[in-house]
Amino acid sequence: MRFQGTEAYVTTDELELAVNAAITLQRPLLIKGEPGTGKTMLAEQVAEGVGLRLIQWHIKSTTKAHQGLYEYDAVSRLRDSQLGDERVHDIKNYIKKGKLWEAFDSEEQVVLLIDEIDKADIEFPNDLLQELDKMEFFVYETQETIKANIRPIIIITSNNEKELPDAFLRRCFFHYIDFPGFETMKEIVEVHYPNIKKDMIKEAMDIFFDVRKVPGLKKKPSTSELIDWLKLLLADEIPEDVLQNRDTSKAIPPLYGALVKNEQDVHLLERLAFMNRRER
Repeated sequence: MRFQGTEAYVTTDELELAVNAAITLQRPLLIKGEPGTGKTMLAEQVAEGVGLRLIQWHIKSTTKAHQGLYEYDAVSRLRDSQLGDERVHDIKNYIKKGKLWEAFDSEEQVVLLIDEIDKADIEFPNDLLQELDKMEFFVYETQETIKANIRPIIIITSNNEKELPDAFLRRCFFHYIDFPGFETMKEIVEVHYPNIKKDMIKEAMDIFFDVRKVPGLKKKPSTSELIDWLKLLLADEIPEDVLQNRDTSKAIPPLYGALVKNEQDVHLLERLAFMNRRER
């Protein structure tokens, strides 16, 4: 089984190598990179590329590791016992399987995405060490051990919001998705908009990369934001000459709200425009 990219997802040789190395080693693939560089989409495309079902576990700040295994609904069981419900005699009726249990229970190999693991508290990764390493966990309420029928392909994403524990990192194969260069970005754009004019791609990407180069920018525009911006440019039928002959003294590109996402960066671009006008 080898991942070689898909028509809908532009990969680099290094990224394909990382995915296949993790599959060969049977270790989770930890993917880091700027927000908007396609980390979550990678899991979707790996599943499609190798023909496996995808199970997604999106992590929030309140998510606990045990929720990925199972949750026991003691409140519902207590209520049912007061109502005389026959379901109360089987505790399994009150255990909800988590995403890891679902992946372990599958009769066929699946791709399991643990998305944005760094959103949870610092103990979250450590609480999953045994389960990800041994591919099993114990259910105390039923006194049974759940073992993976087939080891899933696990892809874990992180936006680097907090450091992950060394013990967790040792169990992963790591890859950092570099921000795409001009040529790679051009390929990505052409996947989304195959009929877009070449001149428009070049002008739009020149502006996009110029904005990213602005020193002091709080949030640099990402790949997904470039795609959104191009969609707006096409929908509003912005003439090419607006991009080609753009007044650099204005600094802020048309429909900038798709690229610049906070007022500090807008004010920064406005100040740069003012300085450009004074220098003329």
